[in-house]
Amino acid sequence: MIDLYSWFTPNGRKVSIMLEETGLEYQVHPIAINKGEQNDPEFLKIGPNNKIPVIVDQSNGLSIMESAAILQYLGKKSNKFMPTEGDDYWKMQEWLMFQMASVGPMMGQVHTFVHYQGGENIEASERYVNETKRIYGVMNKQLSEREYFLDWGYSIVDIAIFPWVGRFDWQTVNLNEYENVKRWYLKIKDRPAVIKGWNVPTNDQPMPMP
Repeated sequence: MIDLYSWFTPNGRKVSIMLEETGLEYQVHPIAINKGEQNDPEFLKIGPNNKIPVIVDQSNGLSIMESAAILQYLGKKSNKFMPTEGDDYWKMQEWLMFQMASVGPMMGQVHTFVHYQGGENIEASERYVNETKRIYGVMNKQLSEREYFLDWGYSIVDIAIFPWVGRFDWQTVNLNEYENVKRWYLKIKDRPAVIKGWNVPTNDQPMPMP
């Protein structure tokens, strides 16, 4: 049994989707970040960076924070969705780090300055929207010659990136301008595990359609 401490954010959805994809048994502990529950002393014992998601594996008592680390732990535990050797392993690391260093941080800034603050800070809004569009261009090129981000197949890289692309509406991005990303997005959004994982914890945010 895996205890999942999470909220319905892109980073949180990565892990709930992965848990649904692997079929590992888990139970959800909602951490309402809009109420500051990520700062509660009990949560900080397992998530000292004040961020969701965090998992605790009841089989060994291990707690893990940081979504990319969690995805790799679950991939290794289930022996699914993650290459473990050779060039495929390093390509997985390369594109997973791309998600962690570029996709998440830049798109997250658009969410802050454009979606939540209405573009009041014009300079910041333009900077992060432009960088987000550049990143979509990088993803579009990578997907131009392959079905998923890795030649290896559907992997934790796709699972990590999907919830961020699933907020293209918040990012003022027209997904129709990135045909390969659009094709990839539409293929993944219909996976039963993705549909279930998107709605963990229970929420009223539908996956947008291009």
